[in-house]
Amino acid sequence: MRLVIQRVSEANVTVDGQITGQIGPGLLVLAGFAPSDNTASLTWMCRKLVQLRIFNDENGQMNRSVQDVGGQVLVVSQFTLLADARKGNRPSYIGAASPPIAEPLYRQFVAMVAAELGQPVPTGVFGADMKVSLLNDGPVTIVLDSPA
Repeated sequence: MRLVIQRVSEANVTVDGQITGQIGPGLLVLAGFAPSDNTASLTWMCRKLVQLRIFNDENGQMNRSVQDVGGQVLVVSQFTLLADARKGNRPSYIGAASPPIAEPLYRQFVAMVAAELGQPVPTGVFGADMKVSLLNDGPVTIVLDSPA
C-alpha cells in the first residue's frame, strides 16, 4: 500500500462535474493498494496517517496530527501510485491490486480512517475518471509505504 499525503487548506474531487467529496483544512490522501495488502497493513497505515505529526503547533513546529487539530481527511483511490517506471518509458502497473481486490481494501481503509477520526471521510469514486483540486498548505507532501 502506498499513500501520498498532502496537508491542505481545502481539497475536492469531482466526477462528471459533480463534487463527490470535499474538505476544508486537513489531509488529501491518494491511496494505492497492492495485492499483498491485508487488514494488518491497512490498520498500520490508518494509524500512521491519523497520528502523523505534520500540522503546526503554537510555536510553528510540525508537532500535531490531523486528529489533534480536528482536521478532515479526503481519500481518493489511485492505482497509478504503484506504477513501476524504472524500465522503459511506459509504466507497468502489475504491482497494483486488480479492482476486485483493491476496491474492498479501499472501502475498508476509508472506514478505518473514519472510525479513528470519529467523523465521515469523503472520497472519490473508485475506478472513475476523477478531477482532484487542492490547495496544498506548506507545501507538505509525504509518501508513505506500508511496512511490507
